[in-house]
Amino acid sequence: MSEHIPFQDEKFEGKKALVPFLKRLFKYSYRHKKLFWIFTFSILMIGVVDAIQPLIWMYFLDEAVVPGVEAYQQAAANGTPHQPDYRNVWFYGGLLIGNGVLASIAVYLFVLYAGKIQEQILYELRQEMFAKLQWLSFSYYDKAQTGWLLSRLTSDAQKVCELISWGFLDVVWGMTMITACLASMFYFSWKLALIVALSIPVLMVVSIQIRTLILKYSRASRRVNSDIIATYTEHINGVEVNKITAQEERVSNDFGRLTQKMRDVTFRSDFYTAMYRPLVIFMGSIAASLIIYFGGKMLLFQTITLGLFAAFFRYALRIFDPINEIAHFYAFAQSSLSAGERIFSLLDEIPDIQDKADSTPFGKLKGDITFDHVTFYYNEEKKVLEDFNLHVNAGESIALVGPTGEGKSTIVNLVARFYEPKEGRILIDGKDYQEATLQSLRSQLGMVLQTPHLFAGTVRDNVRYAKPDASDEEIKKALHLVAANDIADILDEEVGEGGDRLSMGQKQLVSFARAILADPRIFIMDEATSSIDTLAEAKIQEGIKELLKGRTSFIIAHRLSTIKNCDRILVINKGAIAEDGSHQELMAKKGKYYRLYTKQLRKEQVEAELAE
Repeated sequence: MSEHIPFQDEKFEGKKALVPFLKRLFKYSYRHKKLFWIFTFSILMIGVVDAIQPLIWMYFLDEAVVPGVEAYQQAAANGTPHQPDYRNVWFYGGLLIGNGVLASIAVYLFVLYAGKIQEQILYELRQEMFAKLQWLSFSYYDKAQTGWLLSRLTSDAQKVCELISWGFLDVVWGMTMITACLASMFYFSWKLALIVALSIPVLMVVSIQIRTLILKYSRASRRVNSDIIATYTEHINGVEVNKITAQEERVSNDFGRLTQKMRDVTFRSDFYTAMYRPLVIFMGSIAASLIIYFGGKMLLFQTITLGLFAAFFRYALRIFDPINEIAHFYAFAQSSLSAGERIFSLLDEIPDIQDKADSTPFGKLKGDITFDHVTFYYNEEKKVLEDFNLHVNAGESIALVGPTGEGKSTIVNLVARFYEPKEGRILIDGKDYQEATLQSLRSQLGMVLQTPHLFAGTVRDNVRYAKPDASDEEIKKALHLVAANDIADILDEEVGEGGDRLSMGQKQLVSFARAILADPRIFIMDEATSSIDTLAEAKIQEGIKELLKGRTSFIIAHRLSTIKNCDRILVINKGAIAEDGSHQELMAKKGKYYRLYTKQLRKEQVEAELAE
């Protein structure tokens, strides 16, 4: 068995990484300039409209309410009837309604285009990641877990796209609102504006610091939560072992320490979360109080109007909302950073195996294969093959036998170019296969694995997977060739997810037919019959002889009786060829193969007797 270095998910928590991450992320928005600029314009409109509202309120008070009250008081003092003038009331009331209409239009455009941009970028990211996964080398999947990869296409992609849409709203609206509010305040009274302006940096720093602490403990909480889930799953699945070894108390205590850690970091996160909003309100209230104090004095001395005082009071309260949103964006961006970097690290992954710039395609292969002083390892400290040499003539059937972990699967994986030699060369028809294109090799290669994988769809869809234009006649011919006559009559039957509607034997027969339909010149069977019963294997064996005719084939078999008719049998021991010959030749030598075969034969005879 090969030894692979376990995959360690990268952590991207540094603040310096945020700016390049955002630049790269927003490049996806720039691809859709029309959507992006309408989206941005709608956000700017929301900010400006929100900032204008206190000014409309100011003019309404100064030019409609205050003059109206003064006129009423004057009429009452003179004892004359008062005829209110509603023109300014209607005018500024209309402006407020118009302002509300503009805000509604801006919100509608924002929500519409935010959704469009988010879904478009989500689509593009998922397409790029899935395409990348198809092209990455086989070795990548030795390290990457399925759940890890799935989370990149789902939760991680969703999170970074929300940053582009809803997160972008927070920062652009916040900056627009702050800029417009401060500009208005400084225009009308720089003294009062200075009170609000000086409080902004303080609140901004405090907000970002608290948000960062919330993020820190939220991250810690998610990491501990992952440990809890992993530990829970592991020990529930292994509860029998825990009971047999009397480890119930130890594992319970270990789990208790994890949940205690989860409680501690969650409490801290909840504490800062609970503290944040009241602190923002408190600091906003201080600024508003200062406006009341100094603005009230200015109002009494008539250096400002009532409307201006009211507008400043509204600005003092409202300007802290955008600060809160900007701080929220910063925290959201930091929390999205890890997700985004995981996505981009996947997109930036360079396949270990890819065509060279000057590679040329193979022609039609004959199948002559040479391992020329090949050395290979998954872990440099433990070499699987070292200075390995082997020549296989075109059309020969080669069986690989020996204990698990000695290099049999590595040999066939090298032939398929799932991996490449660390040293030495592999020649196919005299040509180093690293000088040829991958597609020209893989298109002439057929492979059947121990556990067959079928895709959702019909039997027909699965058999012709590698040759989508195959006719029903070709499909049935391939099925008949592997002795799957009964399956040839159910081509329209759905196989279910993973082929669960078919028996293991039927699934394996379909995978054989799929491999043979493309008429491969090199054929590989890696423990292809070990997971099915002897009756199903006997059925498959009927077609194997015909299937291997004229093809160079490599067979790794669990049951040695299935490889008796191979041209050559190689006994692999510690990455080297211990024995090489036909079944009869190796049995006559009475060496390793003889001992393996007779031992397995006796075991099968005993099992047969017990079955009777």
